[in-house]
Amino acid sequence: MPRRASQPQLSIVIPAPSDPAALEDTLVSVLEKRPADSEVIVSLGCSYDDPWNISEEVTFIQAPIGSSLVACTNVGVAASNAAVTHVLAAGWRATEGWTDGPLAQFDDDRVAAVIPLTVAEDDSSRVLGAGIRCGRGGRRIDIGSGRRAASPHGPTLEAGFWRTDVLRRSGPGFSTACGDSCADADMAVTLARGGWNVVTDDTSRVIAGPARGRKAPFLAGLHAERLFWRSLVGQSLPLALAAHGLEVARHAVARAPFGTLPMLAGRLVGLLQFGAYLPRARQLRSLMRVTDARPPVEEAPTIRIDGPHGVLPRPRRRDDAVPMRRSA
Repeated sequence: MPRRASQPQLSIVIPAPSDPAALEDTLVSVLEKRPADSEVIVSLGCSYDDPWNISEEVTFIQAPIGSSLVACTNVGVAASNAAVTHVLAAGWRATEGWTDGPLAQFDDDRVAAVIPLTVAEDDSSRVLGAGIRCGRGGRRIDIGSGRRAASPHGPTLEAGFWRTDVLRRSGPGFSTACGDSCADADMAVTLARGGWNVVTDDTSRVIAGPARGRKAPFLAGLHAERLFWRSLVGQSLPLALAAHGLEVARHAVARAPFGTLPMLAGRLVGLLQFGAYLPRARQLRSLMRVTDARPPVEEAPTIRIDGPHGVLPRPRRRDDAVPMRRSA
């Protein structure tokens, strides 16, 4: 990808909404294994005094205190100067050479995101995750080690490589409408409707950080409902609504007994916000029109060698030439 001489090849964004100790674990791993020609941006949602005096190596940006993971990530993405942005949340850790494979993947202009494998802290060969999917009914699904056969729709919010201009195409980055819990699935829908490719790079591994905390039932219902309506364009409406009904029932059982009613109340509020989804619908339709107008990628012709081919005739010698007949 062409870039200016002063432009780094990679921006590593570390969103840190809280817990400075987790931030330092991530910073140590990144700075020890940092690739050449890269910049490190830390987006803070908490107070941090830089006790190691690394401000010459790292760019610290202060987001409003108490900012969410999505908000901190967007602040870091906005400050990125590279064509490729890698998001690695505080508490997650890098491994040796984890950026090499993903950067090579972006040589293909159709690739918008690359998924690193998430591995266990005590065993880097034990894969815990490989991206996420957005189900037809609006459910965010983690692709764990038992679901590797499933095709991912995008990276997790905590760890992924992104083409920077794609992240910024729909605004400042990830939408805050779906909260930290579903923002990555919402972006995965954008990638799918835009016709961009998402690939998994098995050579890139990051050590998983703390597990996501379980959201309060009301917020879980609200964000899941918003995800469904924001992903509806491009789907078969009857099938999507049927799948959504099943997903609401599954969610109600999962939150039983005490969280079911607050979760359903959150979904009701999300349903009543239907008018807020119209700009998103226009955005997705616009992406789909661009995708439909894009010329198909021509594949190189394939020469088959599994059957006999005609033999080319031998070249004519000069004395084999047929004399031209003079016209009358």
